[in-house]
Amino acid sequence: MFFKQCLIMRVVFVVLVLLRVQHVHSASKGVVASLQAKWSMTPLLLETRWAGIFTSLSLESVRSYYNLIVKKAGQFLTDLQVNLLKLSLSLRAYSPAVHAFQQIASDEPPPDGCTAFVVVHGQNACSTKDMKKLLKTAAGRPRPYLYKSDHQYPGVNGTDLPVAVLYAEIGTKEFNTFHKVLSERAQEGKLVYVLRHFVSVSISRMLLSGYGVELAIKSTEYKAVDDTQVKVTTDNEDENDEVQGFLFGKLKKSHPDLQEELGELRKHLLESTNDMTPLKVWELQDLSFQAASRIMTVPKFDSLKLMQDLSQNFPSKARSLTRVAVNQDMRKEIEDNQKVSESMGIQPGDAGLFINGIHVDLDIHNAFRYDPSARSSFQLEAGTTNVPQHWANDIEKDSMYRHWPSSVQELLRATFPGVIRQIRRNFYNLVLFFDPIQEESIELVKLAELFYKHNIPLRIGFVLVVSADDKVDGYLDAGVALFRLLNYISEEYDEAQAFTSMVYNRVEVGETLSVDTVTAYLKKKFPKANAARILGVDSSYDDNRKAGGVFYRKSGLGALPVGLFNGIPLSSEEMDPEELETVLLQKIMETTNFFQRAVFMVGYLFCVDVVDFLMEQANVVPRINPLILSSERRYLDFTSSPVADDWDDTTMFSYLDSKDKTAVVSKKMKYFIREVTMWIVADIEQPSGRQLLRNALKHMKSSSSNCRVGVINNPSGKPTEDNSALYRAVWASLLTQSSKNMLDFSLKLLKEENVELLKQGTKIKHLLKQGMDHDAFEKKFNTMEVDFLHSQQKYCKEVMKLKAGQRAVVSNGRVLSLLDEEEEFSVEDFHLLEKITLRTSAEKIKSKIKQMNLNAQKASDLIMKVDALLTASPKGEARKDVKFLKDKHRCSTKSREDEVFYDVVAIVDPLTRDAQKLAPLLVVLGQVVNMKVQVFMNCRAKLSEMPLKSFYQYVLEPDVTFFGNNSLSPGPVARFTEIPESPLLTLNMITPESWMVEAVRSPYDLDNIHLQEVNGVVNAEYELEYLLLEGHCFDLSTGQPPRGLQFTLGMRQEPLMHDTIVMANLGYFQLKANPGAWILRLREGRSEDIYQIQAHDGTDSPVDAGDVIVVLNSFHSKIIKVRVQKKPDKLNEDLLSEGTESKGLWDSITSVDGDDKKKDVLNIFSVASGHLYERFLRIMTLSVLQHTKTPVKFWFLKNYLSPSFKDTISHMAKAYGFQYELVQYKWPRWLHQQTEKQRIIWGYKILFLDVLFPLAVDKIIFVDADQIVRADLKELRDLDLEGAPYGYTPFCDSRKEMEGYRFWKTGYWASHLAHRKYHISALYVVDLKKFRKIAAGDRLRGQYQALSQDPNSLSNLDQDLPNNMIHQVAIKSLPQEWLWCETWCDDNSKTTAKTIDLCNNPKTKEPKLSAAVRIVPEWSKYDNEIKQFLKRHLTAHETF
Repeated sequence: MFFKQCLIMRVVFVVLVLLRVQHVHSASKGVVASLQAKWSMTPLLLETRWAGIFTSLSLESVRSYYNLIVKKAGQFLTDLQVNLLKLSLSLRAYSPAVHAFQQIASDEPPPDGCTAFVVVHGQNACSTKDMKKLLKTAAGRPRPYLYKSDHQYPGVNGTDLPVAVLYAEIGTKEFNTFHKVLSERAQEGKLVYVLRHFVSVSISRMLLSGYGVELAIKSTEYKAVDDTQVKVTTDNEDENDEVQGFLFGKLKKSHPDLQEELGELRKHLLESTNDMTPLKVWELQDLSFQAASRIMTVPKFDSLKLMQDLSQNFPSKARSLTRVAVNQDMRKEIEDNQKVSESMGIQPGDAGLFINGIHVDLDIHNAFRYDPSARSSFQLEAGTTNVPQHWANDIEKDSMYRHWPSSVQELLRATFPGVIRQIRRNFYNLVLFFDPIQEESIELVKLAELFYKHNIPLRIGFVLVVSADDKVDGYLDAGVALFRLLNYISEEYDEAQAFTSMVYNRVEVGETLSVDTVTAYLKKKFPKANAARILGVDSSYDDNRKAGGVFYRKSGLGALPVGLFNGIPLSSEEMDPEELETVLLQKIMETTNFFQRAVFMVGYLFCVDVVDFLMEQANVVPRINPLILSSERRYLDFTSSPVADDWDDTTMFSYLDSKDKTAVVSKKMKYFIREVTMWIVADIEQPSGRQLLRNALKHMKSSSSNCRVGVINNPSGKPTEDNSALYRAVWASLLTQSSKNMLDFSLKLLKEENVELLKQGTKIKHLLKQGMDHDAFEKKFNTMEVDFLHSQQKYCKEVMKLKAGQRAVVSNGRVLSLLDEEEEFSVEDFHLLEKITLRTSAEKIKSKIKQMNLNAQKASDLIMKVDALLTASPKGEARKDVKFLKDKHRCSTKSREDEVFYDVVAIVDPLTRDAQKLAPLLVVLGQVVNMKVQVFMNCRAKLSEMPLKSFYQYVLEPDVTFFGNNSLSPGPVARFTEIPESPLLTLNMITPESWMVEAVRSPYDLDNIHLQEVNGVVNAEYELEYLLLEGHCFDLSTGQPPRGLQFTLGMRQEPLMHDTIVMANLGYFQLKANPGAWILRLREGRSEDIYQIQAHDGTDSPVDAGDVIVVLNSFHSKIIKVRVQKKPDKLNEDLLSEGTESKGLWDSITSVDGDDKKKDVLNIFSVASGHLYERFLRIMTLSVLQHTKTPVKFWFLKNYLSPSFKDTISHMAKAYGFQYELVQYKWPRWLHQQTEKQRIIWGYKILFLDVLFPLAVDKIIFVDADQIVRADLKELRDLDLEGAPYGYTPFCDSRKEMEGYRFWKTGYWASHLAHRKYHISALYVVDLKKFRKIAAGDRLRGQYQALSQDPNSLSNLDQDLPNNMIHQVAIKSLPQEWLWCETWCDDNSKTTAKTIDLCNNPKTKEPKLSAAVRIVPEWSKYDNEIKQFLKRHLTAHETF
């Protein structure tokens, strides 16, 4: 061993000697990126409390403090749950919940000098003495609003009690003082005690995790790097700086005399492994399979780590992979398995992750996981062949619609709001159920005929509900006559003629259809027809006459007439003929959005029958019962184990909490046979209660039933032996008799004639059936106490929240309360309830539990409890059993089989962005939970370009980390060390959808990182500036988004802190905020004047509350839905018509103290990323100011600005006298995402113009950062756009030597533009009023969504999109002098140029800086002026 160590040391020494040549000092290089929360670090103890564990601790060492928290938690949690708790604390997952209360406290606001205080109905106190005084007078003040997330101390918590809200930090002396008094009073039932965390402000910053960091390799075709030298302070050496096994940080500390040599060795090792020489095309083809082959060669427990290394460092690993031979057996297996994965919608190169069969979306930018208008209604199986209906028309087949387009892509075509697209598909289906002789039917049929004649794309069907009596013929009943007449016309002629032959136009207003009217019509229209053969007793046209009535009654649709729109029943109010036309048009619009998303998001409907698609939806059922099908569901909690084992002791039972009471009741419950569990809760002494139990038992007795029935007594009064005989008899039979005997006896006992006999004095024993054990029954019945009935009564009141005597049905834990005494729950309703219960989850749970070989009672109990637990949880998509044909060549890790484990199946191409995220995620999860992991390769063949062009790190740790001195580490960071120095890199933060982050500290140009020019480590510090609140808004009257509606978000003390505008696409809006409770309001001005909020979902306040309160207390996305309506006196008002709008903060950081006192303001919009373009941006700003006397306001996109620019722009604004705002917008999750930073910035230039700026801004001028202005832009602003929403300058034609580069003159663009000009996007003016009026933004986004799915389209996104839409959104061509660019314009035209743009030159590829100095004489003057200003600012800042 000693010899081996000596040998290693000698080898290292030789290497160092060989490197001891002439060299320069090479410091350790790399990039470190971190992301901190905007708020201070929150205590781990409080985060643990939010995880569901309460304890109070106080220790010196932070590490021992944390260890004790985990130890205490372990008393309540399993080992798996403890590991998950550690992960959540590492993620700081509950920190927003803790900080939210800090913001709520600030809105009180806190009294000065109080570290803890109590608020009693709007007044606060810092001592228990003052608190007691406030409690005495609390009744005279309004109760405070309590949030869903509030911690309420267990107690009576009645609505008539005063509420005391304690703001304090658990574990402090002040908390203990208040808690002692408040908890005692809460236990005594004197008040409601609520705790909200209030923490002393910490200065410690808190680093977050759960995000990715990308270093993308930039193209250096055009040099766009700033040459300004950056002054950087020396970074600390990283002890863990490891390259190929050498820890260079520690080596340099151990051998300070070898600093330079070690630096050279590190550089040599890096460069030897990071060969960045471009690969030949033939070398690229099999890279994915070569990476998979390389992964398969290592031990299985290392395969995930190798995939992580290859994918995250691919640019420097690519060369070595080309030398790997592809395993041909593996290739064949992958190609065979791809046939299976394609059937799941996973194409070669795509990724899929399944955890216990649940698909997990790996694309963090793809929401929808959320459907903004997800339907809560259930659909009937109508519209299919099993319904006896007459279809009046068929959009897909009838010749009258043959000229309509049939492509579903037409759904995405831009139209004016409110326009119904005429597409030859049966998207919209209306089925009317009616009795022909009802007066109400006349107007409905006439309205349907009106839709038909006006070519509305609505397929119309009729179901006639007529007399089912065989003796009634067409000469006796007008309804039967019409039914037979329509059948005759349909069979002999066609359905459409049958529809137009409805005879209602011959019926006078106020009259009903008569037999004479039908016979007269038949005789006139079809004189040769045999009326007796059609209408008489022996009619040949009576098929399915009864079927309509049978289906109608089974479906439970309610009173006739009734309509189904795409299977969804219309309410009686909607069926009003005066309302129905509006309702149907609104439904068509809503359904259009639904189908648009099906095409938009997942490409449904291309090859699918529309009706089949509708009928395959999960909400299709055979019968309608609103109580059963309601989306608002309440479940019992079966998760507790009973601490007491009996309900005979009513006093002991009353002390149990709800979960323990449920555990006792479920354990003591006795059943009539079988599996799906239904509890009937009723007063059996009352007829309605007996009827409910009798219907349940009849259902259970049917051959189709699979349920077991238990019964709980909920008497109308206090239970005694005299008033509980029936229930006790049923219970005695359950305890003593066989299944068949107890069922037959109970059905006999519940008959009303037998109940009457009992009232007349008949003994129950005389009703016992033959075969029953009479002695056992009588003994149990006669000795049965009523104490357990008191416990049942308490359970009904306290846990199930039922009134005395109120009935309910509980199906596998789901409580359905029957509110009305007359409300019937029929045998058919029990059939429907069992079907719904089985369909949702019970069937699958039952199949799994059967494998456990439990006895019937235990199996049914377990099915009930698991079903209640799972169904009450948030819903996800269905589980899939993912199995492949072959699995020899896969990465796999075995689980600890003696423990519960997660079954994880991943499908991935190892050289994709998905692999970069998936590999580290699985590595970390493997350290947290017991997993069986299988990773199947899904490689792409014949690659023609580099599959990955970036380095990547995913920031995630399985546990909280500490420093060597036992102090808490701020958190994990992304650390890039083994990356080559030669490429130019740009840093991108890839965060969850709802995070808005910004760079806050870094002297480096994070858009252009070149490690060759850097000494040391590039540190990039980011901050989670805001969490996103997203929403969808619709007008209740029209079903359409109210375009231009403005919302504000704020607190009571400061109502307007952020605001936004609703766009027409999905009614989408977004607001930014930090954790806390926020009030959402309509903006003062036209929004508030015209509209009012009518309803809202996903918020934290009741629907009828005055204020809409939204609580942000999680890192997860918060998405709400708001429904508004115009005020009665504003129905004809238009939000986007001329009118004044008050000025607000507008979702941004406002600059100087000016407040737009002058109306004549030039609004200039620009974007920039990287130090060079920010340098250009400052010069452009100066050139604008030099040429105008009009006040100027600049709008800069904040998303990509550097910390140094944001630090200096306010000083520049003050010095040069302009205003500015930094506007922000998060790319919506539903809009196709771009991955390259440059293309994202291009998108921001064009896609969000209608929502980036307040309505008060009439016109905005976009000026590229690298432009120099030589004229007054006021002239451009005032230019007449001749009705167009925006004006662009066409590309110059005058420089003839560039003719071969003018791509718009040939091919697609030449034919598309049709002799129109192709316009450049470096300068344009937008009439925002017109732009919004014609929904230009929504049209552009719709077209972008359709085109951007093809990676080869929109190569110049910001330019190609408006030019592509030139026929739908007109462009005013600006005079050529408004934009001169040397690449395309000749030298003669330069003298009249009003702006000069530094366009890239595809011929010379001249760097931007040298071009600027050469082309624009005044550029250097502006540049020097800005440099002097920044120098003065920096000097002043350092002095300060």
